[in-house]
Amino acid sequence: MLRVGLTGGIGSGKTTIAKIFELLNVPVYYADEASKRLYHTDLDLICNIKKHFGEDIYINEQLNRSKLAAIVFNDPDKLKLLNELVHPPTIRDAQEWMKKQTAPYIIKEAALLFESGSAQGLDYIIGVHAPVHYRIKRVMERDGVSREEVMNRANRQIDEDIKMRLCDFVIVNNDQELVIPQVLELHSKLLEMGNRKAV
Repeated sequence: MLRVGLTGGIGSGKTTIAKIFELLNVPVYYADEASKRLYHTDLDLICNIKKHFGEDIYINEQLNRSKLAAIVFNDPDKLKLLNELVHPPTIRDAQEWMKKQTAPYIIKEAALLFESGSAQGLDYIIGVHAPVHYRIKRVMERDGVSREEVMNRANRQIDEDIKMRLCDFVIVNNDQELVIPQVLELHSKLLEMGNRKAV
């Protein structure tokens, strides 16, 4: 089985691309969704977050996400600390999930694939590239945030051009090129490689 990463800058459309792969019966692990679940189920993580961000960061066993966001997005050191707490259990969770899969290839979708160190152990990485103006507009509309806030988030990820150069395959998601034919072509290639690996 091939282990394939899927990443891209904020607003690049990587989750949409992942959903297309899912429609092709490819199992997909969503790191962001997993971390949201682990915030409420991983006892060590809960304990560490309370220790570093205060007991009141959880209200009735629910993480106060807006309070946590207000802390970390205004303090790079706090954001780094949070990532150091969250990434290891998320990587472990993904590894456990992968062990249960039987498809020719699986996909792990994560924004911080390289930044978190979770690209290690993957066979290939797919990057989703979209022009920066497209990404900014998309996130502003999706999340109802300012351009400045989108740029603040984007600046916490490695440079888009560097990220794409680190990838084995790149899907271009702009207004000119159709996405589905790119996904179908890549799907055929990965299926073939995954089946060959299984033999």
